Amino acid sequence: MKDSSEFLLTIGGILLLGLLISTVARRTFLPRVTLLLLFGILIGKEFLNLIPQVFSDRFDIIADMTLLMVGFLLGGKLSKEALRDYAGEILWISISAALLTALFVTLGLLWIGVSKEIAILLGSIASATAPAAVLDVTTETGVQNRFSQLLLSIVALDDIWALILFGTAVVVVRSFHHVDGNTFFLLIAGKEIGGAVLLGLILGFPAAFLTGRIKQGQPTLTEALGIVFICGGLAIRLGVSYLIASMVMGAVVANVATHHEYPFHAIEGIEWPFMVIFFVLAGALLEISALKGIGWIGTAYILCRAVGKYVGARVGAVIARSNRETRSWMGAALLPQAGVSIGMALVASNQFPEYRLVVLTVVISSNVVFEIIGPAFTRLSIHRSEQGMRDTTAK
Repeated sequence: MKDSSEFLLTIGGILLLGLLISTVARRTFLPRVTLLLLFGILIGKEFLNLIPQVFSDRFDIIADMTLLMVGFLLGGKLSKEALRDYAGEILWISISAALLTALFVTLGLLWIGVSKEIAILLGSIASATAPAAVLDVTTETGVQNRFSQLLLSIVALDDIWALILFGTAVVVVRSFHHVDGNTFFLLIAGKEIGGAVLLGLILGFPAAFLTGRIKQGQPTLTEALGIVFICGGLAIRLGVSYLIASMVMGAVVANVATHHEYPFHAIEGIEWPFMVIFFVLAGALLEISALKGIGWIGTAYILCRAVGKYVGARVGAVIARSNRETRSWMGAALLPQAGVSIGMALVASNQFPEYRLVVLTVVISSNVVFEIIGPAFTRLSIHRSEQGMRDTTAK
C-alpha cells in the first residue's frame, strides 16, 4: 500500500509541477525540457532526494514508452512530401553532422594525448543526438517551417548513423587488441539496425491499412498506443533497436496510409505527460557529481562535439545547397544528447572493461551539460531561422 501511495503521489505531483514549469518556460529564454531537467536535478538524489525508490526503479519502462512514441512521431516526419522536398538535405546534413562530429571528437582527444581506442569509442558515441529533447522543443515553439521540418527529419536518421559508426568503432578497437570475433560483432550491430528496420516494415504495412477503420479517417488512441507498444515489446524481445523500429513503422504509416491524413494523430495529444515524467526523472537520476571528474578529456569532448555538430551540419547544408538559415543554425539545433549515447557507453564499457571509467565518466558528465544547454540552443536556432525567413520574405 505504501509503495502504491508513494507512486501515485509522485506521478501526480510531477505532472502538476510539469504544467507549472511549462507555463514558466513560456516566459523565460529556457525551453521547458531544460527547466524540467533542472527541476528533476533539484528533487533528485543528489539534492533534496524527494523521488521515492519505487518510482525511480521504473524509469526504464517510462523511458521506453516515451521514446517509442517519440520515435513513431519522428518517423511520421519522413513522409513522401518531406523526402521529395528535402531528401538531399536530410541525407547530406545528417550524414555529414554524424561523420564530422565523430572525426572532430576523435582527433581532438588524440591531440590532447588520449589513447586511440578511447578516442575512437568516444568519437562514435558523440555523433548521437537526443530525439526526445529536439522533438519537444520543436513542438513547444509552435514553429512549423522548412527548418523545423528538416530538423525533425534529420534527427530521425541521426541515431541510425550513430549506431553504424559505433558498431564500426567497436570492431576497429577490437582489432587493435587482436581479439577474434570482429566480424561477429559487426553482424550483431547489423542485426540491431537491420532487424529494427525489418520489424518496422512488417508492422508498419498492416498498421497503415488497418488504422482509422473503427472511427473513419481518424485512428483512435487505443489502436495507436497498442501498435506502438507492440512494436517496442517485440523489438526489445528480439534484441533490436526499438527506437529505429518505431521510426520505420511511423514512416511506413505516414506514407502508406491514404485513408487518413494524420496517422496516429492521437499520440500527439498523449505524449506530453510521458515526456514530463521522462525529463523530470532523467534530471533526478543525472549524476551531477560526475562533473567533478570531467577534466580535460571531458572538456575536450564537449567542445569538439559542439564544433563537430556545427561544422558537420554546415558542410552538409552547403553541399545540399540549403538556405542561409539552415547553414547557420542547423548544427546548433542538434546539440542535445542523451539516452542512446549512454546506452552505447554502457556497451563499450562491457566490451572493454579497461576503458569503463573514462568512457562512462565522460559520456555521463557531458550528457548533463548537453541535456541542460542543448535544448536552449535548439530553441534559439528555431526562432532565429524563423526570424531569418521572415526578414528574407520582407525584402
